[in-house]
Formats: sequence, C-alpha cells, structure tokens
Amino acid sequence: MPEDTKEYQDLFRELDSYEKQGVCMELEGKPASPTQIVRAHMIREEPGYMRDYVLNEKGDVKALYFDHVKKDR
Repeated sequence: MPEDTKEYQDLFRELDSYEKQGVCMELEGKPASPTQIVRAHMIREEPGYMRDYVLNEKGDVKALYFDHVKKDR
C-alpha cells in the first residue's frame, strides 16, 4: 500500500472518530464531513491545510477547522 494511501486512511479514521464524538468540522469555513476533508487533502497541492482546534471548557475538542495555507512566492 502506498504511504500516502495509508496517511489518508489514518486521517479518515481520525476525523470519523471526531465526527462520532459530535465534533463540528469545517473546511474553508463550511461544514464538511470526514470524506470531504480527506478528498480535499488528496487533491490539494502543497502546502496543504492548517488545523485549528477549538476546545470546550473541559479541554475536549468541540470543533475542528481546516484552512488552506497559501504559499508566499
């Protein structure tokens, strides 16, 4: 199995787990499913996406945002 395929599978499992816990996920400011986020990672050229974790008062993840990082030239 190619290394990047395993990486995407691992990402999907992680995001699917968050979704099952009720964590809100967004991609570029819009609600997104684990599948949508993984697909975006697969087609995006480098550098990729930056994660922004939002925690509740107990320190648990309550939201996860993915924003494209633009490379300066």
